Amino acid sequence: MDFSSSKSLFAKAQQYIPGGVNSPVRAFKAVGGSPIFIKSAKGALVFDEDGNEYIELINSWGPMILGHGNELILKAVSDAIQHSFSFGAPTRREVEMAELLVNMVPSVEKVRMVNSGTEATMSAIRVARGFTGRDKIIKFEGCYHGHGDSFLIAAGSGAVTFGTPDSPGVTKGVANDTLTAPYNDLAAVQNLVEANKGQVAALILEPVVGNMGCVLPAPGFLEGLRKLCDQEGIVFIFDEVMTGFRLAKGGAQERFGVTPDLTTMGKIIGGGMPVGAYGGKAEIMNCVSPAGPVYQAGTLSGNPIAMAAGLAMLTYLNENPEVYQQLEATGNQLVSGFQATNAKLGLPYTINHVGSMYTQFFTDQVVTDFPSAKSSNLAMFGKYFHAMLQRGIYLGPSQFESMFISTAIDQTMVNRIIEANEDALKEIHA
Repeated sequence: MDFSSSKSLFAKAQQYIPGGVNSPVRAFKAVGGSPIFIKSAKGALVFDEDGNEYIELINSWGPMILGHGNELILKAVSDAIQHSFSFGAPTRREVEMAELLVNMVPSVEKVRMVNSGTEATMSAIRVARGFTGRDKIIKFEGCYHGHGDSFLIAAGSGAVTFGTPDSPGVTKGVANDTLTAPYNDLAAVQNLVEANKGQVAALILEPVVGNMGCVLPAPGFLEGLRKLCDQEGIVFIFDEVMTGFRLAKGGAQERFGVTPDLTTMGKIIGGGMPVGAYGGKAEIMNCVSPAGPVYQAGTLSGNPIAMAAGLAMLTYLNENPEVYQQLEATGNQLVSGFQATNAKLGLPYTINHVGSMYTQFFTDQVVTDFPSAKSSNLAMFGKYFHAMLQRGIYLGPSQFESMFISTAIDQTMVNRIIEANEDALKEIHA
């Protein structure tokens, strides 16, 4: 494949943009080489600036459940844009979106629109602190909740630390208020709560982790956290920016039958456009200004174009439950194909999978938390990534990411991905 245009653009980008990208994982540092610059996408296919075509398994990190350029969403955006782009004032669609979210998500009684998943998680933490009058939060090693200061402690693929900021610019004070626990370790959480009795405002986690690769909650883990938060008066927060409306109509909380106090949502509620939301129990959400004293605001919150796109997407998902049957079937078929290849080639790699999310970890360990995810052979993953790219399959450029499946992936594409996976593994193990 020719990547000359992408390489030229990356060289130019580095003159004007820090690192040449506007979000770090895009730089391909985890896999080596230069990033691919995307020009367009349709369905399950993306096309780069050099005209190369790929079946892609990123889907804008989750929201493109119906594939890229879905006609229903395109029409909704086209109709809405005729009436201008932004008002900074209330609109009908905000109310319709809020009503739809309350009807779809088990935990949500009231909801506030924001502009990104990061804004949603930052705001949810502030509201939890305001509601409880406490300062500290508990998060989990390897869970990523955006780039808010409180979350850059043992976040994603960063160094695992306790009480020390992973990023310069995060103060010691913020770090001291952020307690971290290993994912899937209920006893460790209980110990943290006991050691900080009456000081913990909130516990936040990805109910299925997508940012150290796909890692599922152990049986009883979510239920145990729910019980502990109830006992200690801690606000229990699900970050469903990745899992919301993807693992089920009502997200991971519907799939696993555990209801949090607050839920954060991201770009999926805008059909992939920049948007987010947080919502939950009315008594907590009524703390948000102007109903209550906890301040949060945004000129573009509830942007009419994003709301139009999100309404089209979520209404379709709400009315067509067969979408989830299709996603489940495609996910099962892909993962079964990968597992068969690993068995055939005698490879010990671990595949974690739920619904339309999966990660193939280049390790023989069972992956249940961040340390076990980090046992992966990152150099081997980098070789695999580029071998798949050369075969027209575009994966997330990091071992510590989940892949996402869309309804646009048909049987022919499933077969191509499975075949490419086997050929790539044979090549890197030759």
